[in-house]
Amino acid sequence: MTHHETCRTDIPKMMEISKVVQEGKGQKSFFFNHHMDCKPGQFVMVWLPDVDEKPMAVSYQSKKEFAFTSQSIGKFTNEIDKLKKNSKIGIRGPYGNSFSIKNNACVVAGGVGLSSLSTLIDKLKNPLVIYGARSRQHLIYLKRYKSRNMTVTTDDGSFGKKGFTTDVLRESLKNNKNKIKIVYTCGPEIMMKKVFEICNKHKIQCEASLERYMACGFGICGKCMINDKICCVDGPIFNSQQLRKMHEFGSFARLKSGRKVTIKEYHSVH
Repeated sequence: MTHHETCRTDIPKMMEISKVVQEGKGQKSFFFNHHMDCKPGQFVMVWLPDVDEKPMAVSYQSKKEFAFTSQSIGKFTNEIDKLKKNSKIGIRGPYGNSFSIKNNACVVAGGVGLSSLSTLIDKLKNPLVIYGARSRQHLIYLKRYKSRNMTVTTDDGSFGKKGFTTDVLRESLKNNKNKIKIVYTCGPEIMMKKVFEICNKHKIQCEASLERYMACGFGICGKCMINDKICCVDGPIFNSQQLRKMHEFGSFARLKSGRKVTIKEYHSVH
């Protein structure tokens, strides 16, 4: 049995929140004084008794602590938003696969999707980071990555460049001064699909962190299927070769009930 397996438990461990950091509008990071043996891109299942349990990316990690970053968009995340320092919450994991770590990298993030890429950025050697959100108040980690090679876009032009991350990526790959060989992405699936298509055009490898409804986190319930892949076990990170075969990527997802709906409907309900 590996060290990783001995640490992991499929029963939530009640942990005390050591600090809460306001990141952006309705976005908070919850820290725990606990070592989490976690690779970039992996996630934990967060349990709120009597409410629900959901996957959250590990967004900060050091030898002594870890954190996840949540955005208030529904019943579960609105309840998490109320938690304070010393509140207790159930954590199990880590689960899923992880990003590869390669040089000459570009990271494209949308909104709170940056939280799934943050521990990867911490490990990469001077990547080009392209990060976008609806407006200035929806941006996170700006101070954290101010020394990084980062281009920020906002839909309304309230901060950085007015426009979309995909426009900046397209421009960056056109001249490719940074000699980019791989692009990592997480954010709205419509954005990730465009990132993947741009990478395909330029014959550059892409790895995307996909989000689907997860109930178990370790491949038992099958609710997070995307084509023939189980998102929580085979993913959440998928590479270009896998994405090419996934016709549901950017188009369809499943609700809590297991019913298949369009990505747009999934995000309006989820």
